[in-house]
Amino acid sequence: MFPKPKAVLFPNTYAFESEPMVKPTGFREYDARWLFNKEINLMGVQALGMGLGALIAEMGVKQEIVTGHDFRGYSASIKYALISGLMASGCKVHDIGLAVTPMAYFAQFDLDVPCVAMVTASHNDNGWTGVKMGANRPLTFGPDEMGRLKEIVLNAAFGNRSGGSYQFHENFPARYIADLTNRPKLKRKLKVVAACGNGTAGAFAPQVLEAIGCEVIPLDTELDHTFPKYNPNPEDMEMLHAIRDAVLAHKADVGLGFDGDGDRCGVVDNTGEEIFADKVGVMLARDMSAIHKDAQFVVDVKSTGLFITDPVLQAQGAKTVYWKTGHSYMKRRTNELGALAGFEKSGHFFFNKPFGRGYDDGLVSAIAICEMLDRAPGKSMSDLKDGLPKTWSSPTMSPHCADEAKYGVVDAVVKHFEALQKQGGQVAGQPIRDLVTVNGVRVTVADGSWGLVRASSNKPELVVVVESPVSERRMRDMFEAMDSVLRTHPEVGEYNQKI
Repeated sequence: MFPKPKAVLFPNTYAFESEPMVKPTGFREYDARWLFNKEINLMGVQALGMGLGALIAEMGVKQEIVTGHDFRGYSASIKYALISGLMASGCKVHDIGLAVTPMAYFAQFDLDVPCVAMVTASHNDNGWTGVKMGANRPLTFGPDEMGRLKEIVLNAAFGNRSGGSYQFHENFPARYIADLTNRPKLKRKLKVVAACGNGTAGAFAPQVLEAIGCEVIPLDTELDHTFPKYNPNPEDMEMLHAIRDAVLAHKADVGLGFDGDGDRCGVVDNTGEEIFADKVGVMLARDMSAIHKDAQFVVDVKSTGLFITDPVLQAQGAKTVYWKTGHSYMKRRTNELGALAGFEKSGHFFFNKPFGRGYDDGLVSAIAICEMLDRAPGKSMSDLKDGLPKTWSSPTMSPHCADEAKYGVVDAVVKHFEALQKQGGQVAGQPIRDLVTVNGVRVTVADGSWGLVRASSNKPELVVVVESPVSERRMRDMFEAMDSVLRTHPEVGEYNQKI
C-alpha cells in the first residue's frame, strides 16, 4: 500500500519525509506543474509515476516509457523519484538523461517506445517543476487524460505490478542531433545569435545550427541552473533585449532564442527588432505554402488575424483554422487535420512531414527559419517581416489570478461579451464582428481589431492579447476595453507586463 497524497505538508517535518504531498491544482489541462517542496515532494512525484504507469496500463498501451530531465538543480532527483514510481507500476523505463523536451519526443520514435514523461518546468521560474506526458506519439496528454491521472494519483488507486525495469541510453543526444542535421547545408552564409538563457538548449542548439551551415554567435549557452541573467523564456522582454543587443553588436542575420526546455524558439530580426511568434508563423506559412499547394495550417486563438487576411497566403491557396492555445491542443488539432504545420503565439510550432514529426521542437523551428532565409537569398529577416501587412500587436500579458478562481473569471468574461453581442453593444467604440469562444473569448470588432482573454493553462494567471490592423491607438483601445471588464473582478491582480 502507498498512502493517499496530502494537498499540504510542511518541509522539515516527519510527515513531509514520510508521506506524499501533491497539490491538486498541479494537474493542468495538458501537463503538470508544481512548486517543488511547496506543492509536491519527492514521495508525491513517486506517486505521480505510479499513477502514470497505472493510467498507461488502463489505456491499453504497452507499459514502456521514455524519460529525461531539464537543467535545473532539482530536476534529476525529481526524475529518479518519477522513475521509481513508474517502475513500481510495471513500466520499462528508457532514460535519455539531460535533454530538451523534443529530444524525449524524438526518442519515442527513435527507440520505438509508445509513452513519454519529460521532467521539466519549461520556461517557468526556478522553484517550479513539472512533467510533460504522452501515450500516443506525437501527441501529449489533454484534459481527459490529465483528469483521469489526477483521480488515480489523489486516490492512490495504483494497482502496482511487478516487471518494471530501467535502461539508460548513453550519448542519446548525438542521435537527436544527427537526425536534425541530416539535411543539405544552407547555401546562404547566415550569422545567427543562439540565445539559451543558460537553460538546457545551450547544450545542443549551437552545434545543431553550426552543423546546418550557420556561423553561430553563442549567447548565454553555458548551462547554469541559477539562470543568472534572466529566465530562459523568449516571450520575456529581458531575454529579447539581450538577443537584440547581440544581433546589433555582431551584425547578425537573425537572433534565435530558446526557452528552458527547448521546445520554443523566439526570433529577433537583423535590425534588432523582435518578431512575435505568430508573425514568424505567417512568414513560415508563406514560405511553406509556396512549396506545398493548398497548405492547411492551425493557429491558436492568441495569434494574429493575418493568417486569414494575408493576400499572399490567400493567393497561394493556404487555409487556416484557429484553435485552443496549448501545446497539447495544438499538436492534436494539427495531427487530426493533417495540417502542414501548427503555429502558436507562444512559439510552440508543430511541423508535420516533410518538415517534422508533428511535435513541437524549437530547433526544428530554428532550422525552418534558416531555410526560409536560404530560399530568399536577396532578402533579410526584416525584409520578410516588412513584407507582411502592418498590424499592431501586444506581447502576451498575464495578470495574476489564482488557479482556483481563473476559470470562473473567464466564464464570466465570456458571458459578458456574449450578452453584449446579443444586445448590439460596442467594444472600444465599435460593434462586435465576431466572437471565438473555443478557448476563453476572442472579441473582433468591425475594423478588425481584436482582444483575447483566456486562463493560463500552466500558471495562476489570465492571458490577455490585443491586435489592430488599423493603428497603435486602436490596439490600446482594445486593451483598455478588455482590461476594464477584467477590473470588475477583484480576483484579477497585477500584470507581469503591459503595453
